[in-house]
Amino acid sequence: MKHYAGLDLSMDSTQVCIVDEGGEKVVSIKVESAPDKIACALDRVGDIERAVIESGRMSPAICHGLRALGVPVVCIDARQAHQSLKALKANKTDPHDAAGLAQLARTGFYKEVHVKSAAAHGVRSVIATRSHLVEARVRLDNMIRGICATFGFKPGPGQGKSFIDRVMTAADIPGLGQSITALVAARAGLVEQIKQLDRVLREFAHQSSACRQLMSIPGVGVQTSAAFAAAIDQADRFRQSRTVGAYFGLVPRRHQSGEIDWTGRITKQGDSMVRKLLYEAANSILTRSHGTFALKTWAQKIAKRRGLRKARVALARRLAVIMHAMLRDGTLFEA
Repeated sequence: MKHYAGLDLSMDSTQVCIVDEGGEKVVSIKVESAPDKIACALDRVGDIERAVIESGRMSPAICHGLRALGVPVVCIDARQAHQSLKALKANKTDPHDAAGLAQLARTGFYKEVHVKSAAAHGVRSVIATRSHLVEARVRLDNMIRGICATFGFKPGPGQGKSFIDRVMTAADIPGLGQSITALVAARAGLVEQIKQLDRVLREFAHQSSACRQLMSIPGVGVQTSAAFAAAIDQADRFRQSRTVGAYFGLVPRRHQSGEIDWTGRITKQGDSMVRKLLYEAANSILTRSHGTFALKTWAQKIAKRRGLRKARVALARRLAVIMHAMLRDGTLFEA
C-alpha cells in the first residue's frame, strides 16, 4: 500500500504525519529537523509515494538532504498551502498542519515550487549581504550628518574619501570627536566588507558563462546578472520565456468577476531583489547607456506615451524575458 507524508518544519523539530491511500492516519510523530532523522521516521512505514514540505528558509537544506537519501519529497508553495490548511482544520497546530500537508500529498492538490541549488543560494546570500551592508553604511552616513548638524557643522554631500576627510575635521569639536571617531571607524569596516563582497561577485561573474552572456546587455552589470542567473537556476524549468516577467512580479495585477474587470499595477510577486535590480538596469539603459539600439528605442517610445516610470517597468519585464531566452539558448545580446 502506498503512503503519503506531510512534514511541518520548524527550526528545532519537524512534525511528521503519514497517511495511507484512503487518507487514514498511520503515523504522527515529532522528530529533529534533520534530513537523516526525518528519513528514519519515514522508513518506519516504508513505501512513501510522496512527501510534502512547505517553502521556507529551512526547505532547501531539508529538501536537498532528503532527496540525497532517496526520499521523494516535493516542496510546495507556502501561500497556497496556508489557504488549504485553513480550510481543513479550524485550530492551527503542528500535528494538524502536518496532517493537512499529508492530505495535500495524497490528493496532489498543491503547487510545486522549484528548490534552488546550493550554488544559487550562495550567490543570493552574497548579494543580499552586500545590500544590507550598504544600507547600514547609508544609515551611518546619515547619522554622522545628523550629529554634525547638531553641533553646527555641515560635512556636505558625498560618500567617498573627501566626505570622510571633511567629517574628521569636526573631531576637534568638544563633545563631538568621540562619537565621530567611533562612527567613522565602524563605517570603514563596513566599506571594507562591501569591497570584499564586490570582489567575490566580480570573480563569480567572470567565471560564470551565464553572467558573461547576460552582461553583454548594456546596463546589466555584475549584480543583476548574478542575481538573475541564481534566481532562474535552471532555464529549462520555464516552458516559455514570457512567463519569467510574471515570475518576478512585473506584470499588471488583474481582478475579474462578473461585470467587474480591472487591471492595476504590477503584482510585485516573486523575488523582490531581482525585480529591483531589473528595474535599475532598465533605468540605466534609458538614462545612462550611450548609443541607440532597438530595445532602448522601444522603451523610449513608451516613455513618451506613458511616462518614464512605466517605461522602466515595461523595460524591466522585457529584460527578464530576453535574459531568460539568452540563458536558454546560450546566446549573446544582439542590439
